[in-house]
Amino acid sequence: MRKPRKLIPINKPILGREELQAATRVLRSGLLTEKTGAGPLTRQFEQEFARFVGAKYAVAVNSGTAALHAAFLALNIGPGTEVIMPSFTFVATAEAAVLAGARPVFVDIDPQTYTLNPDEVRRAITEKTAAIVAVHLYGHPCDMKPILEIAEKNGLAVIEDAAQAHGAAYRGKPVGSLGDVACFSFYASKNMTTACGEGGMVTTNDKELYERLVQIRNHGEQRAYWSVRLGHNYRMSEIAAAVGLEQLRKLPRFIEARRQNARTLTRLLARYSHLVQIPEVKEGCTHAWYVYTVRLRKARWAKQRDKVVDLLRQRAVGAAVYYATPVHRQPFYRRFRPPNPLRETERAARQVLSLPVHPGLSMQQARYVAQELVKALRRVFR
Repeated sequence: MRKPRKLIPINKPILGREELQAATRVLRSGLLTEKTGAGPLTRQFEQEFARFVGAKYAVAVNSGTAALHAAFLALNIGPGTEVIMPSFTFVATAEAAVLAGARPVFVDIDPQTYTLNPDEVRRAITEKTAAIVAVHLYGHPCDMKPILEIAEKNGLAVIEDAAQAHGAAYRGKPVGSLGDVACFSFYASKNMTTACGEGGMVTTNDKELYERLVQIRNHGEQRAYWSVRLGHNYRMSEIAAAVGLEQLRKLPRFIEARRQNARTLTRLLARYSHLVQIPEVKEGCTHAWYVYTVRLRKARWAKQRDKVVDLLRQRAVGAAVYYATPVHRQPFYRRFRPPNPLRETERAARQVLSLPVHPGLSMQQARYVAQELVKALRRVFR
């Protein structure tokens, strides 16, 4: 395949006539939102999403970050408490904890899946620990069995950060139904999206948490003008819910396309395992393939990995790095010094890069992506 005229994006929303028609119907109806944040389409979206992830309840909000913040507030996590989480994640995971008044405690990751290392979680527990945030990074589930056992033994809450994991599963159970609460994002790059490219969802099996989340979404109100707890304006619009419903119906097809593209990349890159560590799907896990993340085995410095990314982008492959700077090294978060070294986190930050596997990627394009990665690796590490 020749170099494409346009960049093959790392991710993109797949929107069709159904989403356009759904949004148009809402505009024509005049019911754009509802003062409690639970219009008829929003309620329907919540019910269908809860069913999809196997949870009893779902609360729609206006971003993945809002979902995380609402979850912390609903669990009464605040000043004087600590929350264990990876540093190898998007900053919103820690940001939401800090906004709630808690202290993020960063721990190291599994070098194969880039998700929380349960042994490191155990080491980080103190008398102030209130919760564990299990980030299902890149669409691969965390090893939830030991994490849930640790939480139960120590009386801790478990929050699933499933922003990148719509459709993933652990031992046959969908992510979103494993912890006390789970948080999803519908940002434009995610496995599914909502109108205007923003949106989120919190799922839970706990009725009391659900009722708190409903209040938090709408300024903490129990009824009109009667706030019983601290809340926010985290309401989802009816347009977002309408688009979300259409996307949710297409999600199984989207995920299968991602898996097919991931299988193609794995097959084509398997013979170059001396150069790249290809993604490993742990036994009992179902990957949702938000992105296809490889590790450059020979990269000793980040600039070598960055050179590979530059070469790929010159060849119209939208490679990206998630995450070049772990949260604990970002200026604001340096005050939250990790209790133990994060060697695997630091190594991953130097060596990983992500490739597109989204449903808009054709089989021919997937082959081209693999071909260009090998060429770039040979140039940088010859």
